[in-house]
Amino acid sequence: MKLDIVSTADAPAAIGPYSQAVKANGLLFCSGQIPLDPATMQMVGETAAQQAEQVMKNLAAVLVAGGASLAAVVRTTIFLVDMDDFASVNEVYARAFGEHKPARATVAVRQLPKGARVEIDCIAAL
Repeated sequence: MKLDIVSTADAPAAIGPYSQAVKANGLLFCSGQIPLDPATMQMVGETAAQQAEQVMKNLAAVLVAGGASLAAVVRTTIFLVDMDDFASVNEVYARAFGEHKPARATVAVRQLPKGARVEIDCIAAL
């Protein structure tokens, strides 16, 4: 099976041994995005909702680089360090996806990289 690595300067560079996304068998597997500004690699926003705005921008940039868009997303996972942030992050998520409603899981975690409050990954159809 051929794997095509996707990389873009419009989203934060990987901070570990992984790719921003990988194309395989007609799907685009996007790694989790946290609220890093791609130009400075600094965290954006203090609240989970503010951070989710940047996360969605980063995810959209990776999708475009891979030949997809938010409208092609079939599944997402949202990671939150505090489930009390669910409603505010859900509002940002809903605005970003509009009428498109991919399958989704939301998981509470103890910590996220760089002290982020939210991380989102996805799978999109190509």
